[in-house]
Amino acid sequence: MNNMSKVGRLEKVLWSIAFPGFGQLLNGKFLKGLLLIILEVIINAQSKFNKVIVYSFQGDIHAAIDHANYQWLMFYPCVYLFSIWDAYKDAGGGKTPFSFLPFVFSAYFVTVGLIYSSSLKVFGVLFGPVFLPMLFLIPGITIGLLLKMALGNLNIFRT
Repeated sequence: MNNMSKVGRLEKVLWSIAFPGFGQLLNGKFLKGLLLIILEVIINAQSKFNKVIVYSFQGDIHAAIDHANYQWLMFYPCVYLFSIWDAYKDAGGGKTPFSFLPFVFSAYFVTVGLIYSSSLKVFGVLFGPVFLPMLFLIPGITIGLLLKMALGNLNIFRT
């Protein structure tokens, strides 16, 4: 694998992290990219996510919780992490068996973090709908990587 293909994959992943759909556009998947951008804008607007992010970064977690539309915000983790995975895969990554698992389990755990973000305190701190889901990303990635390694070593899944 040459360095340029690694850099290209990283570029597409980083653009997807910045804004879902941008990695797909860079991969030449214009319809898919446009659909993800439209979903991002709709979910973001309906959930008031930008306002929630601003309040969270300003330290006003209670205002972030009060302004969040959780019914819409619940869609965000799956769309966001799918966009990152898809851009990476379309750029030539994800060739190893079960390489999708860290992304999938991250989406699961971030969603659970979002569910509990209005009430769960960690070490007495209420992190809210932006920072608690970010913290839940850590066990999501970890469990996904561990499952990827474990399942990759089982003979029953090999062709």
